[in-house]
Parts: sequence; C-alpha cells; structure tokens
Amino acid sequence: MRQPGGHLVFYGPHNRRFLATDPDGNPLHECEWVTITHGDVTLARARVRLDWGQWVGLKPAGMVNSTLLDLSRKKGWERLQADDLRRMAAQAMRVPFEEVRFFYGDEDLVIDARGQATIRHKKDALYILDDGTFARARFMACMGAMHWARIDFLPVVELFQSLLPGTGSAVFELIRGLYDDQNEAQPMPLRYRGIPTYPSEAAFRLFGGFFVPQVSGGGDPFPVFMDAPRAHEVTWLPAPAPPRRYFDSTRNLCVTVKAGTVQKVTMADDPSGLSYLSADPNGFAPCDRIVSVSHGLFVLKDGENRVEIPLSPTWGAVRDSPQDQVQTYPLGWRALFGGPLPQVTPSRAFSAVLLYPEDDTEIEETPTQPFVADYLQDAVEQSSELAAHLARTGQVLIHNFDVVLTTCLSLDRPRDYLVLYHRPEFAQKQAQTVWNNLAKAHCLDWAKRIKLVPSDHDRKPAYAQQYDLIYEWVPFSQFNQTLKLDETARAVAAALKPGGLAFVAGPQAMGSMLQSHRLRLLQSEPVSMLPTFRMHQTILPNARVNPGLMLFMMSNS
Repeated sequence: MRQPGGHLVFYGPHNRRFLATDPDGNPLHECEWVTITHGDVTLARARVRLDWGQWVGLKPAGMVNSTLLDLSRKKGWERLQADDLRRMAAQAMRVPFEEVRFFYGDEDLVIDARGQATIRHKKDALYILDDGTFARARFMACMGAMHWARIDFLPVVELFQSLLPGTGSAVFELIRGLYDDQNEAQPMPLRYRGIPTYPSEAAFRLFGGFFVPQVSGGGDPFPVFMDAPRAHEVTWLPAPAPPRRYFDSTRNLCVTVKAGTVQKVTMADDPSGLSYLSADPNGFAPCDRIVSVSHGLFVLKDGENRVEIPLSPTWGAVRDSPQDQVQTYPLGWRALFGGPLPQVTPSRAFSAVLLYPEDDTEIEETPTQPFVADYLQDAVEQSSELAAHLARTGQVLIHNFDVVLTTCLSLDRPRDYLVLYHRPEFAQKQAQTVWNNLAKAHCLDWAKRIKLVPSDHDRKPAYAQQYDLIYEWVPFSQFNQTLKLDETARAVAAALKPGGLAFVAGPQAMGSMLQSHRLRLLQSEPVSMLPTFRMHQTILPNARVNPGLMLFMMSNS
C-alpha cells in the first residue's frame, strides 16, 4: 500500500505489516508475526533502520526479570490470588494498583503448592544488530512491554542513554505505523505508562513528533506531563503529519521531513557522528550544525562550513526555510581539543554509547564510569563542605573519565579544566555535549579554559602542574601492576595543591598508596555499593561491576 508521501507498506496473510520502505524502496522497518494459542497473531521480533544505516532489533518480552517470594509463613497464603500479589507489588513499588494490573498478567503472578510466589516482569528488549541480523545481537536497552497487536500506551525506555542516535524516532516510526494499521476508523487515545515513568523534555518532544498531546479541560500539557504522578493524564492522538524519512544511497544520507519542512539530515559518512538539524526559534541547533532549504537546495551549515545539496523530487514538496537570523558563535566544539582533533571513524562516532550486559556478565570498564561520576555529583550537591570546595576550585585535572566528562565539569562559573582522554570517540561526543551546554547558557567564552588532550602524548606535562581538584580513573588493566599504581599515586599527590581534593577510582591497594604519599583519606566506598549502581540493578538485577573497584576521596591536608 502506498502512503501519503510515497512510502510503501507491505502486508502479510494476517493483514499485518511486515515491511515499510521509503518511496525508493529503502527499508525503514521489518516485522515478523507468528500465530499463537487460539489463533491470535503476535509480534515475534522486529528491526528498525537508523538514519546512518545501522539496524536495531526489537524482541517483545525479550527481557524477563523474576522475583521469588516465600509466602508460606503468611497466614492464609493458600487463599491468595493474583490480585493480592498485585496489591502487594503496588504498595512496595508505590504505584497505582491499576498500573500493576496493566503490566502484570495472571501468567506473571504464580503461587505454587508450597507457598512460593514467582513474579515475572516482562520488558521489550532493544539490540544492536552488528550485521543487520539477530545472529549477532548486542543488548542495548529495554522498555515497557508493548501490546504490539493492539498498541494501547506509549512506553518507558530504560537505559535511554545507551540508545544509538536515532533509535527513539525509528522505534516510534514503527509504533506509529502499527498504530495507524490498527486504528483506521476511530483513533484510540494513548497514555504514557510504565513502572515507574520517567517523564522528560526529550520524551515529550519524541512523542510530540508522532502524536498530539492534550489534557482534559485544555491548557498546556507539558507541565502535567513532567509531573511524574500526573504524566498519565496527558492523552496522545495521532499527529496529522508525522515525520517521514527518505534515504539517498547514492549520497549516503537520510532526510527527515515533517509537513513539508525538513527536520534533519544525517550523513552516514560523517566522522562527527552528528546530524544536521533545523534551527529552533532562537536560531540554535546542536553543535551549530544546521540544515535549511533555499531554492531547491539543502544548505548544510557546520560552523563556518557550508555545503549545498539538491533536493530529490521523491521527497515531495519541501518548503524553503524561514530566513531568520541564525546565531553565530566565537568558537565551535572542535576548539575544545588542544592539538590535532581525535581521529574517529563515522561508525565509531555514531556508536559511542555505553552498553550494559543483560545477564550477570561483569560490566566493562567504560560503562562503569557513570556510577562513580553520578555518585560524586550527588555527593557534592548533598555536602556543603564539598560544594564549598568546588566553589573555590580554579584548576581541575580530569584523567581517563572519558565518558562522563560532562558530569565532572561544573559549569556554574569559568574554571581551567585539563582533560586527558584515552577513548577518542567518547571524548568527541562529550566535547559536543559540553559545547551545547555552554552555548545554551550563553557562556561559550568559558570553553577557552577547557582543554582536551590525548593522554598518551600529554600526561607528563599535565602532571607537572598543580590543581585544586583531580579526577583520576585507574585502568582495570593496571589493577595488579604495583609499580604502575604507585606511579599514579605519586603523580596525583604531587599534582594536588595543598588543601586540594582528589577523587580516585581504582583497586583497594590505591588507598594505602595514596596515603603513603601523604594524602589524607576522607572516604572510601566499593563501587558495587554505591547507590547509583544499586539504582542500575533495579533495571538489570543481575548486573555486576568489578568487585575490586573502589572510590577514594583524598585530601592534601
């Protein structure tokens, strides 16, 4: 069936879509349906294509977490029913009973003859398909288990920071397509549901691209949506003109158009790993990468660089962009790097996200860093002493915290930051985020005091200076190398000013080594016990971190 805009949808024997393409036949998503008990048809799996060509897989109920409860000592347990377990779960999780009923069917709540209760929580799982197939699938994230044969709510995505760029919009393109198939007559209002929900501005924008929000009695739905207990009060009906994607394989690009207005252009061979976006009403686009349309041409602006690309007739009628004043900036995100720019391939740039195993496989070093950085951020906010020290801080060294740079940088005032990085693709992504934060705050001049340099070449001169605050991450590969550990402890102690603070993540032995170089231990915690990691375990209960990893707070006083 050909849709408005020329897109094609192909249906199988059960009248369920199995393929959607753009007008030129480039696939957007594929679905595999199977017949189950009583002849019902259900979605077995699907895959969606991202703007830069990567495929992402989706498995309904691909993740199931089970909890066992011993109810045998509870008086009258023999009479307990599924609803009784639901009420217990609702009270424990502090969510409405109806939400528990919605997500937990009778088959998910079972009490055996010995009084042992099994509670199963199903989630849909998202995977990176390295070769485009499920044969090489890597777990990426999960979301509330959808009723794909009859879509009746908008889902919560968990581990959203692990999503490859464009995953959210590609999945919602699939959701909106199936929703349209199922609501040809009277559209069903949808609500944002989950246990719990995580309302955010980004989620509101994503939903709003495909559906129109409204609240009873009228008014602005955004503040209602952002209030977690009330987010479900916002209803969503289909937007009359959802975003449409078009691939151009000859020019290696993907274009997103909504109601005749270009929204985004992605070049799959772009080593920045960024798309070009239409500017917002204030003339801003992330990293100063703006797409506009003028006289039948795309104009792609990357800072001071401009490229013009002819429009394709298959994309339909695309309007010229408003000729509003676009902001100009004193420097671009690349200026945060001292010396040569990181050499990053397009694939690695687009794929620079943190992935966590869905089983009990130990989490790798890089994705472990947010547990430490987020904890430190919370600690500073909760401790007046740490906050006062940070307020006085002028010079900061950050070494090997590549993936959490934005968390380590406090942008309340200008400071001198020297960042030694090991992972170029993550350092690049973090620099882009820092630039965006400074540009939005109209503080880009502060970026002149932030310098990212490769650790391999600049480590020695970096430690020849002194700092008020040091973030030091010891690589896992050095945990059993006593000489390396002592060298790091000596370097940190020498580089820390009198009265300065050091946050060091490393093995247990680092604590005594740092103290042997006359640093005072203020606090030490196993990372496995940090509340930030415990929160992660509420999503992935079997998650494990390196058991020897410790966080030390040290003072030079």
